[in-house]
Amino acid sequence: MSLQPAIRPWLAASARCSSSIIRSNVSPTLTRYQSTDTSKRLETVQDWQQFQSTRQDVSDLIHMMTPFGSTQNDKTTFHLRDSLRRPPAEATISSLLAAGAHFGHASTRMNPNFVPYAYGTRAGITIIDLDHTLPLLRRAAQVVRAVARAGGQILFIGTRPDIRPVVQRASERLGSQGYHVGDRWLPGTLTNQRQFFGDETVDSTKTVPDLVVLLNPLQNIIAIRECALEHVPTIGIIDSNVDPRIVMYPIPANDESTRAAELIGGVLSIAGREGVALREAQLMKASRREQSRRPGPR
Repeated sequence: MSLQPAIRPWLAASARCSSSIIRSNVSPTLTRYQSTDTSKRLETVQDWQQFQSTRQDVSDLIHMMTPFGSTQNDKTTFHLRDSLRRPPAEATISSLLAAGAHFGHASTRMNPNFVPYAYGTRAGITIIDLDHTLPLLRRAAQVVRAVARAGGQILFIGTRPDIRPVVQRASERLGSQGYHVGDRWLPGTLTNQRQFFGDETVDSTKTVPDLVVLLNPLQNIIAIRECALEHVPTIGIIDSNVDPRIVMYPIPANDESTRAAELIGGVLSIAGREGVALREAQLMKASRREQSRRPGPR
């Protein structure tokens, strides 16, 4: 025999009794303020003066406690794409790891010459050893700084749509010594200069860069070959499916990660900006020395 039919009437009666008790105990004032605004309107002059006094007290309290609290604002707050606008001057293992620079391609696609830069495999994917990436990135930054300090022209190449803003920002940091290619590399730009620019431009203007930085070298193999023919040193992000010997200064990292490209491109461009600043300081110092050596008016 089931007890459910006998229990249901008792539950229904209990529910009706509980609801009636709750409705009788709720005050009309509480019911009113549950659905309306509890803020009091300023009806008299005294209410307005009290409101101003309270607001001034809160403002004074905030002003007094600000030096002991957080100093975060829009400039110091972390943004998701902060590495594009304000990249770090020096990279770390943590920043490379957070950017996903350690992810390579499938282990079956790994180039045999990339083995020294591989840490191992995980779930069929090659893991890049960032202990090799960081010193090679620092070496490339030293090269960019030295070329910029010597007054050389540096060309950044990134022909993917997602890294096009990266090369643009990188060239802007170097000023007149920085250039970028964000669209397709035109074959013959370096090896067939007179056909591209004309005899007068080639004779009067320097059209061959002193250093080329490639953020996606596998898609710009023609540019790498032209740089090799013109004896232009190259720096490139090399993934696990690429031969590191195609560029002079390889940086083993994930070439498909936009954040890794922003980080590496930002570090290299900041190093170039430091080289430009050192060159300007050196030229200014030389000009002052030259002015001091000149004899004064008699």
